[in-house]
Amino acid sequence: MYVMSFVAAVPTDQKDAYLAHCKMAAEIFKSHGATRVVELWGDMVPEGEKTSFPMAVAAEEGETVVTGWQEWPDKATCDASMEKAMRDPRLADMGSMPFDAARMIYGGFQTLVDV
Repeated sequence: MYVMSFVAAVPTDQKDAYLAHCKMAAEIFKSHGATRVVELWGDMVPEGEKTSFPMAVAAEEGETVVTGWQEWPDKATCDASMEKAMRDPRLADMGSMPFDAARMIYGGFQTLVDV
């Protein structure tokens, strides 16, 4: 398994728009080979003194930290499929994201433990 993960800050009053965006994006990524798509709305995401999720995405007052991931069979499938998904016209048709994508952090991760 290979995982693409992200953390972002979403205006709290945009939760419904974010949920709709997530559902559409999940459908697109699944159609391109993702085996699982998970989106999570922050519930207990404390501010830190040196590091924290809110600090990592420069969360502002009135924003909620979200995270999520996509599971792929392997990195090669992820790389090829992400390229196709980014060119999928359905993604462009979704319009702008209901959050500041410039403050989103993301990356790909190899599995070390999966119990």
